[in-house]
Amino acid sequence: MQSIAQTVVGNFIARINARDARGLVALCTPAHVFVDSLGGRLSGRVSLERGWAGYFSLFPDYRIEVERMMSDGERVLLHGWAAATHGKSGRSWRIPAAWRAVVAGELIAEWQVYADNKPVYEILGA
Repeated sequence: MQSIAQTVVGNFIARINARDARGLVALCTPAHVFVDSLGGRLSGRVSLERGWAGYFSLFPDYRIEVERMMSDGERVLLHGWAAATHGKSGRSWRIPAAWRAVVAGELIAEWQVYADNKPVYEILGA
């Protein structure tokens, strides 16, 4: 049986897979922090929505495929795959990834990505 935190994260992933930047931000706390795979941090609803929308414009079919999710209270760990096609070049990528979420009530307070994005950067640099 899923915990409440896992359900909240599942809803967040559904918005990611729907490429719904506004819906994602609606599921975030006002002080939400996004941490990318290089340790870069982004917060603030306007910045978050702009960041997600920009990413979805680069990769219009971006999706997360979760293989396993586990939680301990408000903390949720996931692993699986991230995949997408670069809209401009048509080149696709699929990489193993992990995510860490911190849930506050029914919102995501923190979302951190762990992945080797070298294939993505190679596509963007081409």
